Amino acid sequence: MKKYILFDLDGTLTDSQEGILNSLQYALNFYGISTARSELKKYIGPPLLDTFGNAFGFSPKKSAEAVVKYREYFAETGLFENKVYPGIEQLLNRLCAAGRTLIVATSKPEEYSKRILQHFRLAGYFKFIAGSLMDETRSDKAEVIAYALSSCGITDHASSLMIGDRSNDIIGARKNGIESAGVLYGYGSLQELQTAGADHIVKAVPDLADFILSL
Repeated sequence: MKKYILFDLDGTLTDSQEGILNSLQYALNFYGISTARSELKKYIGPPLLDTFGNAFGFSPKKSAEAVVKYREYFAETGLFENKVYPGIEQLLNRLCAAGRTLIVATSKPEEYSKRILQHFRLAGYFKFIAGSLMDETRSDKAEVIAYALSSCGITDHASSLMIGDRSNDIIGARKNGIESAGVLYGYGSLQELQTAGADHIVKAVPDLADFILSL
């Protein structure tokens, strides 16, 4: 039985696309960079420092500055340009009723993640909310998952399952020796999730409860 269920946040529990894209555009516009929103969608999920450095060629110093600009918008406005996917609260209710322990493991700063989940009245479903630090350390998904498992005293990795929509969720789970399930309603593609080595693929939110409880 999979007793410990770890959930990614963006693209798995909530559709945060609008706030993230607006915040990215705000930061990039500061540097005179104009990028179509359709192109920016692929940067939802991975750590911001990686996005600014790898995708836009920013130096480490400039990437850190860009994160600050991103947060100028996100902390006040973008944080709540967000919505819970239909059926998520019913899913969490059902899993809790079935005795599963729910945890959030996200590369988003832990401070913001808690505020978002409290805003949507979902925080109470989770034993622990694990995220990155505000200085962007502990943003690698494998580190976040390890931190979540350790903080909850979970040593039985065979009873754990990571659910997410991007390759970093799948890779992070594998590095920690736990199974993963990629969801197709978020921001990643079937090819991305399969290439990353997802153990399972789930198409839609209504399919998740039966899938998890079948393991």
